[in-house]
Amino acid sequence: MVTQVKSEQQGYEQVKKHGINYKWIALSNTTIAVFLAMINSSIIMISLPDIFRGIHMDPLVPANTSYLLWLMMGFMVVTAVLVVSFGRIGDIFGRVKVFNLGFMVFTIFSILLSVTWMSGTSGALWLISMRVLQGVGGALLFANSSAILTDAFPQDERGLALGINNVAAIGGAFIGLILGGLLGPINWHLVFVVSVPFGLLGTAWSWWKLEERGVRTSSTIDWWGNLTFAVGLIAVLVGITYGIMPYGHDTMGWTNPFVLTALLGGVVVLIAFGIIETRVENPMFYLPLFRVRAFAAGNVANLLASLGRGGMMFILIIWLQGIWLPLHGYSFASTPLWAGIYMLPLTLGFLIAGPISGRLSDHFGSRTFATAGMVLSATSFFLLTLLPINFTYVWFALLLLLNGIAMGMFSSPNWAGIMNSLPAGRRGSGAGMVSTFQNTGMVLSIGVFFTLIITGLAASLPSEVFGGLVQQGVPTAVAGPISHLPPTATLFSALLGYNPMQSLLGPALGHLPAAKAAFLTGKSFFPNLISAAFSKGLDRAFYFAMAASLIAALASVMRGGKYHHVEDTTMTAEVGDAAMAAETEPRV
Repeated sequence: MVTQVKSEQQGYEQVKKHGINYKWIALSNTTIAVFLAMINSSIIMISLPDIFRGIHMDPLVPANTSYLLWLMMGFMVVTAVLVVSFGRIGDIFGRVKVFNLGFMVFTIFSILLSVTWMSGTSGALWLISMRVLQGVGGALLFANSSAILTDAFPQDERGLALGINNVAAIGGAFIGLILGGLLGPINWHLVFVVSVPFGLLGTAWSWWKLEERGVRTSSTIDWWGNLTFAVGLIAVLVGITYGIMPYGHDTMGWTNPFVLTALLGGVVVLIAFGIIETRVENPMFYLPLFRVRAFAAGNVANLLASLGRGGMMFILIIWLQGIWLPLHGYSFASTPLWAGIYMLPLTLGFLIAGPISGRLSDHFGSRTFATAGMVLSATSFFLLTLLPINFTYVWFALLLLLNGIAMGMFSSPNWAGIMNSLPAGRRGSGAGMVSTFQNTGMVLSIGVFFTLIITGLAASLPSEVFGGLVQQGVPTAVAGPISHLPPTATLFSALLGYNPMQSLLGPALGHLPAAKAAFLTGKSFFPNLISAAFSKGLDRAFYFAMAASLIAALASVMRGGKYHHVEDTTMTAEVGDAAMAAETEPRV
């Protein structure tokens, strides 16, 4: 084993320039970054109806569904693909430089999104393109924020710092929902304008105050690794995205040759990527890191936790917007905003548990808190299956609070445990790998959750829609085609705050008695119509999330005891890697 000349803590003490204040400067910079990025990942979810109306497109027209999906998921797909590459580039050229570039890129494309002047298909394509490029800025920020924090904070405070950072990320996701509901109806441009002042502030603050504290790795860029990883992961994520769309007479696109080709081809290219990474001199995905049990187990748990919770936000929003809120007197147009408000207990739970569990993990290790968090998460998902579809809100709020506490107990200690296991010269690429697993898990989760829900809807929804419409006097010639529309349209209607009966029945409403027409387009007919079918898919989704959480708990147990990678921060990357290879078993 390489002789340890001085610990990383001593190195940290020697390179201080602003005293103890620098760590808080680093925390404020990175917190603004992840908060801003996560606001933008969710704000569009609630404001899509206003955006589509602003560019004169109907989001419920089947031909426009792909635009809707890419506006929602393009940001996540891009960040999932690029964070590892940008983390590795940060290791080579300096994490702060790459982070600063991320703030600038993010702000530029936020401005370009906010000044959109086109409409129709060209407007949608412009927004998607700018959104994807905004995601490039987000990936630059995500890839290096955790590494910058790990460089700035001593070992016994990293859990607290990463906990606060994670709380900002989760809080940003839910604040984005509320901001989208507030700003979209005023003017859809404001949905993108709101990011600009924060982006400008963050850009100036990071350029002015952040310092390079990390160990740079003199290396070349693994171009073949970057190319195959990007192509393979993009293909898989695109396949998942189009897999939840209808294809021909099928309710979903999993039999679509394009989807199958994308999924299988992407897997093949990713296998080729893995082979390449074992043979190149300076790989992008540094596979020897997985010999460190704390890193490997933490990433497996991270992926499974993301699989369990990634699609949950979408499903809960659909539950609230499409069924519960209308049944309790809210207009369909107002449900997006109120869905965000009624989901605040989830954020509150995370705000409570994230920093506290992160701080405690600094002293007692990550395993206990991460494992308990996932067990508690599985419990909350099981209890959600016991709620009736038209629940009493206090029980729903308590279960959301419990789930938020569970996620906070897991997320902060898990991130801290992973980052503490990394050698200083590999923190950027290591953090990028963690973010890739997390973001990929979220996209996969959305595909799984939507598939389970749509499968449940497809089994019984057509007959229920047909019977319900005919019972209210709608002619069979009109009710038949409506009942056979893809369930995806029903899901998107609920997600976007639309009452689909108004648009689906169209001119037929004029031939019905006024009372019947009012009932069909009122607040109770559509929610009651889909409740039973939606409930079946909802239970399946929660059982899947429960299983993923329990397996994540098992992975957390296997991480071993409290472990910090210790090395001389002045060593070369090669020496640091040798030290890491010699110390692959965690210390208890």
